[in-house]
Amino acid sequence: MDDHCALLVSALTASPLISPILENFDRIGLPDCWLVAGALAQTVWNRRFGYDPGHGIADIDIVYFDPGDLSERGEARQAARVRALFESVPAWIDVKNQARVHLWYAERFGYGIEPYDSVSDAITTFPATATSIGIRPVADGWQWDAPFGFDDLMSATVRPNKTQASREVYENKAERWQTLWPELDVIGWDD
Repeated sequence: MDDHCALLVSALTASPLISPILENFDRIGLPDCWLVAGALAQTVWNRRFGYDPGHGIADIDIVYFDPGDLSERGEARQAARVRALFESVPAWIDVKNQARVHLWYAERFGYGIEPYDSVSDAITTFPATATSIGIRPVADGWQWDAPFGFDDLMSATVRPNKTQASREVYENKAERWQTLWPELDVIGWDD
């Protein structure tokens, strides 16, 4: 494990919000399941800047990939089950089946997308490079998916990932994050 990964794991396992999920990850029992995105980066930022571990964390994203059940009802059932597993965690746990994102994306964001073929495929489209990351415990340690690497995350740099996100989505997230973590180096959409 390189230094960046070791720092990430150290921050996550010390977090009272994230560690209970990682310690009991096998209980989630969903296919191609990962802890991803904002809460990971925000946990690192909180540690780096000396904030409370839960500062600014609006939700914790757990994603999975199940093309065998693309129903909204199936996803809602899994989300309720996972939230019940972690009811003591004082944050909203958002559980999404990445195999069905294309079914609702246009209604929410105003344009359609092609179906993802895995969680890894979805991670490559997250709006900022620092939050385009996933991690999960495995038998011999940790598995992570960071298509843009860890440099932006560890240097507290927020850079747009224009693969799929719109300017508006990126700028809204960046503005919220900079309000909560003014120490961030936010790169503009056009920079």
